[in-house]
Amino acid sequence: MELDVGALRDRISGSVLTPSDPGYEETRALWNGVIDRRPVAIARCRSDDDVREAIGFGRERGLKIAVRGGGHQVAGTGSIDDGLVVDLSEMNEVLVDPERRTARVGGGARLGDVDRATQEQGLAVPVGVVSETGVAGLTLSGGMGYLRRLHGLSCDNLLSARVVTARGEVLAASEDEHADLLWALRGGGASVGAVTSFEFRAHPVGPDVAFCFVLYRAERGIEILRAADELVGSGPDAVAPLAFYGRVPEAEAFPADAVGEPFVAILAPHPGPAEEGERALRPLRELGEPIADLSGRSTWVEAQQLLDEDYPNGLRYYWTSVELVGLPEAALEQLRASAEAAPSDLSTIDVWFQGGAMARVDPEATAFGDRSAPILIGIEANWERAEDDEGNIAWARRCAEELEPFSTGGTYLNFAGFFEEGDEQVRRAVGERNFERLAAVKETYDPDGVFVGRRGARR
Repeated sequence: MELDVGALRDRISGSVLTPSDPGYEETRALWNGVIDRRPVAIARCRSDDDVREAIGFGRERGLKIAVRGGGHQVAGTGSIDDGLVVDLSEMNEVLVDPERRTARVGGGARLGDVDRATQEQGLAVPVGVVSETGVAGLTLSGGMGYLRRLHGLSCDNLLSARVVTARGEVLAASEDEHADLLWALRGGGASVGAVTSFEFRAHPVGPDVAFCFVLYRAERGIEILRAADELVGSGPDAVAPLAFYGRVPEAEAFPADAVGEPFVAILAPHPGPAEEGERALRPLRELGEPIADLSGRSTWVEAQQLLDEDYPNGLRYYWTSVELVGLPEAALEQLRASAEAAPSDLSTIDVWFQGGAMARVDPEATAFGDRSAPILIGIEANWERAEDDEGNIAWARRCAEELEPFSTGGTYLNFAGFFEEGDEQVRRAVGERNFERLAAVKETYDPDGVFVGRRGARR
């Protein structure tokens, strides 16, 4: 399908790329190497006016529209075959108000942009754990990070947003204005418009912090996870570990004779003063002889980048998730067995300890839904070759199925498979009542299903 984009080029200050233009192939590529879509045009917007004009152009020609922020979302929601991509990557400015403790973040910004800007003022916004992740996709589907137990999810800290609707209106969504729209943007994964900026609450953090990062042998995984669970249950909300099963990579930080060995790791940056953090995290470092203990002190910005190298651009990814009622013995056994069965050495099974501030939000106050599950299991199939797609995806789905006896029935939208898997993932994540409310918001702001997504028109 060829499209005459001359009129759009005349209407926006940014650039427009089609398949015949230099740079198109590079620009259309997403972080997840599995996702390979060919839009008929990519509008690289620089302002709200650009976004409004691009959406109007797409509507006039009957095109479905995908909005791309950081381009890092596992499901590949930032692109579409034979449609128009509204690319916000150049709208990545971060403005911090230290007196109000807020940050205004462009729709194309990534977590690292936010961390660097806020830390200049001794502040941090609760975001995710990989700095290349896009702020938009993370927030719109929740936002799990190291501050989740102390300050809540990214979506819980969203104060307002600027949204360009399918009709070309530029709306300010807040508690006082278009509150239904703000509600949907807080964790429902709703594709109801192009969010060109987010205003977040920020919190004092750092700049120097302590972090725990210890790898233990996987054969002790049940013991290690149980100890971490007990510490979280009795400790302060500032302690929010992420545990994961994996296999030791070939890297300078790890003993050469341990490469390929199964491990269970505990990773937990502490947002308080470094001395306080070292005391609070010490029990996680004293659970026996480790394969490696990489714990130490760093800046908050550096702590937020600890996992970056594990998620390179272009690797192949399929992630899914299951919320658990807890960690009974049988569930712990299943986690270890599932990790051992991973066909790729790059894959992990992650254990997110929830609770704290994120659990104290009413499930209907935001679209994110139920907060009661104490444990979220993230199943990350990560691999290199296209010929291995089927086996790795099947492993992740099988892991999720095997955990269903211990599940609350919930899932997390940022780890919810490919978007072709349908609206059922949204229903599981947000609950029936919120699901219907999301549908009503979609009908209000995008009745014709211009923006592709799990709610309404399919991506």
